[in-house]
Amino acid sequence: MLPPVVRIPAPAEPAFPASAPRPRPAHPTPSPAEPAHPAAAPRPRPATGAPLPGLERFNAAVPTAATAALLSCCGSRRWALRIAAHRPYPDLGALLAAADEAGYDLSCTDLHQALAAESSSALHPTAPAAAHTALRAAHAAYAARFGHAFVISLDGFRPDEQPDQLLAGIRARLGNDPDEERAVAAEELRRLARARLADMVAGLPGEPGSGHPWQAPRETPRETPRQAPRQAPRQAPRQRPPRPPRDPAPHPPRDHPRGPAR
Repeated sequence: MLPPVVRIPAPAEPAFPASAPRPRPAHPTPSPAEPAHPAAAPRPRPATGAPLPGLERFNAAVPTAATAALLSCCGSRRWALRIAAHRPYPDLGALLAAADEAGYDLSCTDLHQALAAESSSALHPTAPAAAHTALRAAHAAYAARFGHAFVISLDGFRPDEQPDQLLAGIRARLGNDPDEERAVAAEELRRLARARLADMVAGLPGEPGSGHPWQAPRETPRETPRQAPRQAPRQAPRQRPPRPPRDPAPHPPRDHPRGPAR
């Protein structure tokens, strides 16, 4: 008698065809490593074509308010009046282009007016005392040589890099002649105005109530007036009944001793 035929099952078909590559499990995209110190990361600038509510308010501001806001970016009055007169600007790029064009056209009088409105940059209060002393000495030497405050644009540098860049810039530019330094200061002033304009319309330092005249004032919560503590009603002082007048007690007549009869 022949043994029973044992059927071998066919191998199971793969879940994916052999011709198509097997897809790999999706791994989450690694997020960029965060900086060790978030405060040290440079602040991102708004895109030049992004809609900015601050730019809309700037375009709609009255000329006096727009000029006052522009003077906080650059102290040249002709520069501020020129930019304010060409409003409205469709986007930030158009505003920055107009600021660059006006900055390149500054005369010597306009440049002196703008530099006179600048103040010397200071270090963070937590910086070492030696750094403050060195910076004050460098600012004094620069002002004595060129007659105005030292201006430099530190946009793009981290806060921990700015003190070194500031001191190095002053020491390097002290060797310039007045004409060469005037050109360098004008370029740094133009870059400063660009950064301040971008921050102003983006609302970074110019949030409501921060000082820009065309910004809406910040609404402060009204404090509920405190109610005075209730005081018990004062009671009228009790009136005592008048006392009857006392009759003076009769004094007994005094016997005056008579002297000896003369």
